[in-house]
Amino acid sequence: MIELIHSDCLSGMRNLPAGSIDLVVTSPPYNIGIDYGTYNDNSDRSSFIQWCQKWALEVKRVMNDEASFFLNVGASPSDPLLPHQLVLALCESTPEFTLQNTFHWIKSISVETKKSGTISVGHFKPLNSRRYVNDCHEYLFHLTKSGNVPLARRAAGVEYADKSNITRWGHTGGEDKRCRGNNWFIPYDTIQSRKKERPHPATFPVALVEQCIRLHGQEKTTHLLDPFSGIGSSALAAQRMGIPRFTGFDIDSEYLATSRERLANEAE
Repeated sequence: MIELIHSDCLSGMRNLPAGSIDLVVTSPPYNIGIDYGTYNDNSDRSSFIQWCQKWALEVKRVMNDEASFFLNVGASPSDPLLPHQLVLALCESTPEFTLQNTFHWIKSISVETKKSGTISVGHFKPLNSRRYVNDCHEYLFHLTKSGNVPLARRAAGVEYADKSNITRWGHTGGEDKRCRGNNWFIPYDTIQSRKKERPHPATFPVALVEQCIRLHGQEKTTHLLDPFSGIGSSALAAQRMGIPRFTGFDIDSEYLATSRERLANEAE
């Protein structure tokens, strides 16, 4: 069951029972002046963090004790401290989450090969600046209530490049899969028209949510929550992976309409 609710997440989450959520994956507004359709993304820093603490307190209330909360936050090059200030506020004062893991969502990367070549893959927004380099990554903070939530590391893992490691290391159990680590290269899908295919100024790929589901444990994810569902990337991930229940909130009716259209097209 997928629920897309036209509501402010703070009031919407108050209708959810305490301890009813297994997994939260979301990306709130970054307060860096992004041109959303409805939301004003220009608050002073103190007010923004206080607002985040309020909705995060509701997130914590609806999470069960073994739930994971994956918080995607980016920053502008001229204001790089925002993600760190936000996660500190959530961990050092009410609602007192524990930061269990920090992931780096890599959107674009250039890798030097053994033959001294360079492979560049992914998508990024180029900056025309003499002070800043192109920003090719965002943070994904993994927050839990205790810091002791078990994860399905191999379910979200990768195969061994050197197959001899499968038998060399006893902890593999003979399985050709190892922990992926905390750097996730997940590029955006190539699109033809941003207006038609991605009518939202700050989305994350469906694959990012799918990876969070795998890591937390697909079999134990029965209710996925996205308080800022936007155009439905989390909802699509829930639909693709057969998660029994998804709840998403958004204050923009047009974004919700796009979400429903994406879900319907995927189901055809």
